[in-house]
Amino acid sequence: MNNFQTINGHNGNGHEPILPKKFLFVSWEALSGDLAWQIKNEGHEVRVCVQAEYDKDVYEGFLEKIDDYKQHIDWADVVVFDDVGFGEEADELRKKGKLVVGGSEYTDRLEKDREFGQAEMKRVGMLTLPHWDFSNYDLVLKFIEENPGRYVFKPSEFIGSSSKGLLFLGKDEDGKDLHDIIKSNKKVLEKKVKNFQLQKFAQGVEVAVGAFFNGKDFIYPININFEHKKLFPGDIGPYTGEMGTLMYWSGPNTIFRTTLEKMKEDIKKSGYVGYIDINCIANARGIYPLEFTARFGYPTISIQMEGITNQWGDFLYKIASGENYELKTKKGFQIGICCAVPPFPYYDKEEMDIYRDLSIIFKKPSMDGIRFGDLKCVEGRWTIAGESGYVLVVTGSGVTVEDARKQTYGRVENVLLQNMFYRTDIGLGWYEDSDKLQTWGYLY
Repeated sequence: MNNFQTINGHNGNGHEPILPKKFLFVSWEALSGDLAWQIKNEGHEVRVCVQAEYDKDVYEGFLEKIDDYKQHIDWADVVVFDDVGFGEEADELRKKGKLVVGGSEYTDRLEKDREFGQAEMKRVGMLTLPHWDFSNYDLVLKFIEENPGRYVFKPSEFIGSSSKGLLFLGKDEDGKDLHDIIKSNKKVLEKKVKNFQLQKFAQGVEVAVGAFFNGKDFIYPININFEHKKLFPGDIGPYTGEMGTLMYWSGPNTIFRTTLEKMKEDIKKSGYVGYIDINCIANARGIYPLEFTARFGYPTISIQMEGITNQWGDFLYKIASGENYELKTKKGFQIGICCAVPPFPYYDKEEMDIYRDLSIIFKKPSMDGIRFGDLKCVEGRWTIAGESGYVLVVTGSGVTVEDARKQTYGRVENVLLQNMFYRTDIGLGWYEDSDKLQTWGYLY
């Protein structure tokens, strides 16, 4: 495609589609290949830099990969940083007039530093749960002994997906289980987590609210989503990055107005462009924000690709330019399911050697709802790459949650892969959760 052709299709907001652009995706780990490939298939030029050595073969055969992204900054029309940790550089590039989708120094800190994030939530008037920050494990053991209660243990710094199991949700009302876990694993935890937070546990519905931001304002509609973080159905087993999510699109509601909307001026001041999300616990007493995600979520972005009908290259270019944009979204619900193989959710090179390079077979030619995890293309075959075992995200949609579940799980049946596993209960909690949220008046 030459540079004078426009991309086919509408952009959803009444303007002419943009000319083909050059997108540079920058990752610590291989995270955003699904989005990059979508933009490439829309007719744009795409280059991808993945910095982690263990992900060096991911996306081979699908996307043009580069080693030093800084040598390609001038080439790019839009730079996309897909994770936290690039905020300071993103700020500098924006000051130089570069179009950037991704973090800012401020929003990086909101996610990485839990103490700062909670302080900012409280400052703008959100209803926060009591929490205490520590860097000494003897002090936290003494604190639990003197203040019996049910707590959640959370690392305060950013941790990789392989360390998600270090988050611990206590079940004992006196905190004895958490106390025992910390005491028994003190030496190990001291090496792995230097700073951490205890947060008072609150019973309720876990729900997240997110929206895209164009550097000046939120882009509507907003996104309401329900994550499933534990490995096994019924929320059993270790924490993973994510095993599946149910979501829908909404106008501004009580959840948004009492949490994320309050951050508008501070996000604007930072120059942030991209998707930002707050995970919350809601109950009859109120909506308690827990943590920020100031980046694309995974698999959130792949499921949003199922629900948004605009062209993604057009969308990202326009919001990086500071333009307002009307998102066109499907009615009803979208679901995404993470399909993995061992050693996920851990890293084990010896175990991964068993699965690396295995082909993924599709029983039917339709690839609807089949989205990238850690893959490469070898002689036309999709094969497993990297070292995570996070292979595919399968998405679907429907007017009702049951319709969305039926379509998504039907698409999973199209995938044939040795020892693949996934959760079978994504979205089932909606019926009870939505009743509670409606009763409390939070969905309006």
